Amino acid sequence: MIQRRAALLALPALLAARAATATAWRGEPAQGALLFGQASAGTRLALDGRAVRVGSDGAFVLGFGRDAKPDALLEVAHAGGRTETRRLAVAPRDWQVQRLEGLPGAMVTPPPDVLDRIARERAALAALRKVDSGEALFADGFDWPARGRISGVYGSQRVLNGEARAPHLGLDVAAPVGTPVLAMAPGRVLLAAEFYFLGKVVVLDHGHGVQSLYAHLSRLDVAEGMAVARRRPLGAIGATGRVTGPHLHLGLNWFATAVDPQPLLPPVQG
Repeated sequence: MIQRRAALLALPALLAARAATATAWRGEPAQGALLFGQASAGTRLALDGRAVRVGSDGAFVLGFGRDAKPDALLEVAHAGGRTETRRLAVAPRDWQVQRLEGLPGAMVTPPPDVLDRIARERAALAALRKVDSGEALFADGFDWPARGRISGVYGSQRVLNGEARAPHLGLDVAAPVGTPVLAMAPGRVLLAAEFYFLGKVVVLDHGHGVQSLYAHLSRLDVAEGMAVARRRPLGAIGATGRVTGPHLHLGLNWFATAVDPQPLLPPVQG
């Protein structure tokens, strides 16, 4: 099963358990899951051979991509010298197929004169995905950045103008142009720019490799390097970049691993 939202909303209580001696997390490993955990002081972790940052308060994050394998290995080195390896069963998910028609041809198959630009923009995003800051700004969970109709979900196979393309690795919220877009959590602005596919885009760093991305904006209200508070306006919903209509594309990453934002957001009321 995918981690339950109610459990994730209990994250502050988990992170307050400073005296805990076990390594634990909320939710269950699954494709697209982002798990917030707590370990005792001095614990060292590695997921499938990759070192995982453990904060001075014991907070850590584990992320699993859309196509994560059925098993993962978590290596735990306790402060006292004892080590253990946990085999994690990663639950599979079924993915939707979403067909989008009416996109400009240049946004499905870009012309040669923009390929260098697209490559530079992808490289810039890849460099940002390596940022590993220490402050756990994600600790109190996430808020919806905008309200509207969910027009696209994480993991769906995209078919654009009849052509199969890469899976959709975010959550789309459709709303009128100009609808405010707010920061999901406190963070630092890593990127505020205009890209070919993403349009006007903002990327926030929330610590430990956790980053949120807000794309297709009609305007940018922040600049790179700024520290922003929870629910601080970042811009407004627009239709810039590759779109069929105005919406917010919300992405969430753990380093280079794109995860599903929706289970981490509060339940929609009404």
